[in-house]
Amino acid sequence: MSTITDLGISQLRDGVRDGTFSATEVAHAFNDAVAKAKPLNAFIVETPEHALAAAKAADDARAAGETLKPLAGVPIGMKDLFATKGVQTTAASHILEGFTPPYESTVSQRLWDAGAGMLGKLNLDQFAMGSSNETSYFGNVISPWRRGGGDNAPLAPGGSSGGSSSAVAARIAPGATGTDTGGSIRQPAAFVGISGIKPTYGRCSRWGVVAFASSLDQAGPMARDVRDCAILLEHMAGFDPKDSTSLDLAVPKWEAGLSGDLKGKRIGIPKEYRVEGMPEEIEALWQQGIAWMKDAGAEIVEVSLPHTKYALPAYYIIAPAEASSNLARYDGVRYGQRELPEGANLQDMYAATRAAGFGDEVKRRILIGTYVLSAGFYDAYYTQAQKVRTLIAQDFENAWTACDLLLTPTAPSAAFALGEKSADPLAMYLNDVFTVPSSLAGLPAMSVPGGLDKSGLPLGLQIIGKPLDEQGVLNASLAIEERAGFTARPEAWW
Repeated sequence: MSTITDLGISQLRDGVRDGTFSATEVAHAFNDAVAKAKPLNAFIVETPEHALAAAKAADDARAAGETLKPLAGVPIGMKDLFATKGVQTTAASHILEGFTPPYESTVSQRLWDAGAGMLGKLNLDQFAMGSSNETSYFGNVISPWRRGGGDNAPLAPGGSSGGSSSAVAARIAPGATGTDTGGSIRQPAAFVGISGIKPTYGRCSRWGVVAFASSLDQAGPMARDVRDCAILLEHMAGFDPKDSTSLDLAVPKWEAGLSGDLKGKRIGIPKEYRVEGMPEEIEALWQQGIAWMKDAGAEIVEVSLPHTKYALPAYYIIAPAEASSNLARYDGVRYGQRELPEGANLQDMYAATRAAGFGDEVKRRILIGTYVLSAGFYDAYYTQAQKVRTLIAQDFENAWTACDLLLTPTAPSAAFALGEKSADPLAMYLNDVFTVPSSLAGLPAMSVPGGLDKSGLPLGLQIIGKPLDEQGVLNASLAIEERAGFTARPEAWW
């Protein structure tokens, strides 16, 4: 017998509207599920009272015969990168522990205005830097999935939105916000068998989101299926005059436009994404995805993105450079932690505060970023990386003359064990090989679950679209979802 927590966003929304259950019942069910799932460490802060207050407002409105808000009765998880008024916001870093913003991020405010409630603030890689959710000051997030065959080593839920992916996959939140800088929505979604979309850069406001790399960061939804992602994205996106990179465009009705019929669409298969050492299972899933696209009516064409091999090196120059600039504000002077050794001068305080407040991965990226921006190396590294970024964007533009969308794997492997790659940062960075190119080009891209590997772990397929074609990306993803019939879910061991 299914329970309330088995339901997705669209089912919860419709059930509250037609009186199948009350919004308060939904909030209690998910609050209880969150409270029982502490071994996953998905939440840094739990806010059951926020979820219940939104639910009461929905139930009161229904009792009064008023029109319900679009997300009435839907409690969600909020990645702890979004500023939430009166609720601690840390970016999973010690340097911001205890920081309580006096303001609300634009994206979270839009979701609350649409009637959603907040279950809590979700754990993540510190300052969104990581691919496994092992860099959080508040401890590793644990994937709800376990390998079959007796190997019960805890698995990484992906990163940086690992708390979001773990919570949605474990059915303790029907949906969650994520942010994607180089793949941090799509890779964790693939690791845990859920859906997640990074919209076109500028679709969602970055105002009130703790910055990592400002020319790459983009908020997006993570949920159990494509429809639920479309619903959330409609209420996250939109122009914001407070964000200079926000696109002044109307938000399309993505949910209403959903269709898995791809007749007349051309799907490109980039030959450069066949990387050396790619597991046979990933290649097999890709071929299966191609067959599904054909079955949906699409024409398959091979395309070339010749500068793909330079995407990761360019990304790991540009992103740390922007991070070193953005993280300069954490100096112990205005907010956050302050370390003040006895007899220290200002320089000593800066050094002590940052040494204590930042984790190893954050320090590593600040050092890389400061190095590539320094006088002697700016042109050799940063300028070159920006030129490569332009070439990568041009590759995509050229590809669009031959196709409408691209189909690729999301990640080069299934989820790996916690600790398996943490000693080798380069091996960790390679996890983003399929997601980084579209981030550098600012394109919409989505991961949907396509099947399981031989260990019983989820594998994802990625759809990349033209700028502003979220509808095309959602529709192709729906076509995969309908044909994959992915219903696997982790057994509740927690």
